[in-house]
Amino acid sequence: MAQLAGVAVGSQEGEEGFLAAIDHAEFSGVPLPGDALLVSVRVVKSFGRLHLVAGEVAVDGRVLAAATLTLGIGTV
Repeated sequence: MAQLAGVAVGSQEGEEGFLAAIDHAEFSGVPLPGDALLVSVRVVKSFGRLHLVAGEVAVDGRVLAAATLTLGIGTV
């Protein structure tokens, strides 16, 4: 989720980013060999160089993991 969010937010800004925080991470299942994982993220809000992103990983409509991530864009 963090990698996809970084690509999505970083491509909008044209700069590199970093993972600043992981909040409310929930894991509710384990994928099986051969499962196709659907990873999705959406930018909830942006404030300056920080972006709050909600993401989830699902298999066949069943959510296996969900988290809220904070990403920073630019140098640390």
